Formats: sequence, structure tokens, C-alpha cells
Amino acid sequence: MRILLWHVHGSWTDAFVRGSHEYLLPVLPGGGPWGLGRAGRPWPDSVREVRLDALDPDSVDAVVLQRPGEAAEVARVLGREPGKDLPAAYLEHNAPRGDVPNSIHPLADQQSIPVVHVTHFNELFWDTGSTPTLVIEHGIPDPGYAYTGEIPALAAVVNEPVRRGRVAGTDLLGRFAAAAPLRVFGMGGDGLPGAVALPPSRLSVQGDLRTDLLHREMARCRVYLHPFRWTSLGLALLEAMHLGMPVVVLGTTEAARAVPPEAGAISTCVDDLVHTARVLIEDPDEARRRGVAAREAALRRYGLAAFLAAWDVLLEELTGPRFRTGRLLIPAQERWSE
Repeated sequence: MRILLWHVHGSWTDAFVRGSHEYLLPVLPGGGPWGLGRAGRPWPDSVREVRLDALDPDSVDAVVLQRPGEAAEVARVLGREPGKDLPAAYLEHNAPRGDVPNSIHPLADQQSIPVVHVTHFNELFWDTGSTPTLVIEHGIPDPGYAYTGEIPALAAVVNEPVRRGRVAGTDLLGRFAAAAPLRVFGMGGDGLPGAVALPPSRLSVQGDLRTDLLHREMARCRVYLHPFRWTSLGLALLEAMHLGMPVVVLGTTEAARAVPPEAGAISTCVDDLVHTARVLIEDPDEARRRGVAAREAALRRYGLAAFLAAWDVLLEELTGPRFRTGRLLIPAQERWSE
């Protein structure tokens, strides 16, 4: 199957394009959000960069939409309307913002394009009206057990921590720095030390590393910290668990489903999390034990094979007779009986 999608969320795309299909990623000379293409990612040869305006419209079997404007752009350029004469699904990466829990989804109350949520929390909190919805939880390409914990520090991956502020829990970093030095990875962290008023002895900004290097450096730290107040479900958290790192996590959004207590600590009480972080920093054996539990939980729920299989089921439904008859999703009772 030939699937059109934009490179919007690198980590999610990294998992999705490891399936058995051909993946068409629009590219523009200047790159940017509408033409990022592969962006140098080491993805399989089945991932092709294409000029949308040079693409044969009939060569596309389905499109995975991820932003409200994409359906109109596909219809304008290819002359095929997603959900009508081009099978389509809308992937919702984000938790709702604004008037939660009364946030109305951009694709609410239409029947031609199902909305796929990446977490059960998101499906619960977005108001999609009569639109068909389902949840396909994240899948992570297993980086393998790599934990050493040799550095008695807390690792965190936060993109643009200054701009995102309270959403990312940036204001909480000073409290966690009382338990151990912080090593913060991700894009846009240059202004972080000044924003949180921490000295180099308590905070080091590691920058945006290539994935393999990021995993190696994360795994050298004793504990992974996930300080986000409001996010869908950070893929870096799931990657840390796959690496075998113990995790200290704010118990918000989908984290309660993703992180069992034996994997480290999960709570909405910051003092409790700081206490556990300090315990794990001071007890490498306990940190290693909890990291093993974290990896087992991540492999059980967020493995790549189950993720790709779930998408294959949906894509088969979208491109089969159900799409042409307007019956988009298999009813729950039929799913259970299969």
C-alpha cells in the first residue's frame, strides 16, 4: 500500500514507517513543516520523498492526516478529497488545550474520516461528536537495554523548555535539582539555565542529539525525569523505559496508564517524586531494579509489532469495501469476535 503523510512528529513517524508499506513524504526545497521529507532520518528505503504537485494522484492508496489543513491541501493539489475519493484517517497526536474537557476536535461530527488517538486519555478528553474514533497506542522501535546509570544525575528530554514553561514543567526543575544534578536534552534549551536560575553544577543543557547518541547519553544517567504537566504521552519517556531507566513521572494525562509504580515513581505530589529521585540516585541497585521493571512494562504495552499490526487493520478497513460503503470502522462486537 502507498501511504501519503507529512513528516510532522519525528518519533511517531520513526515507528510508523517501519511497517510493510511504501510511505510518501512531501518535500519542498526549503523544507519546513509542509516539506520536511525524511530530514536526513535513517529510515527504510520504503520511505520516499515526493513533490506533492508532481505525484500521480491515482498512485496514492491512503493518506494519514495529522493537521487540520492537510485535507484541503491534498484535495487542492491531487484533486482527490480525503474521506470521499481518497481513504483517509486523521491522527491526533495532542491532548486538547483551552476549554478542557469541552474542547471540540477540528474533525468533530463528520463521518468520512476516523480520528485515531495515540492515547486513551486523548480520546476521553477530546469532544469529537459523532466522528468515528479509535485508539492506537504508541509503538517504539526497541533500542535495547542500554542502562548503565553511571552518572548520578536526572536526565530529561524537553524541547523548547523556556517557551513551553509550565506545560513542560520547566518551573519544577529547580525542585528536582535539589535531589540531583539535571542533564536536559532537546531542542531550544540554550536559555534554560537563566530561566530557572540554576548553576552549571545543578543543570547542564545537552542539546538536540541524534537519536542513537541521545539514547546512549540518557542511559548513562541514574534516573529519567518526566516533569510534564500536560502532554499527550512523551515518547522520550517510553524510550527511556525501553532503555531500562527508572523513571520519575508527574502523574498527569496518560502517564498513569503508561507507568507502573514499580518502574520508579509516579505522583502528582512533587515532594514525593523528589524524595524517590533522591533515593534512586543514592541506591544504584534499586535504580537498576526499577529500570528493569520499566523496560518490561514498556515492551508489554508499547512494542512496535502491536502498533504496526493495529495500523495494518485500520488501513485495510479504510481501503476495503467499508470505505466505499461509508462503513469505516468494524463495530466493537465484531472486533471482539474475530
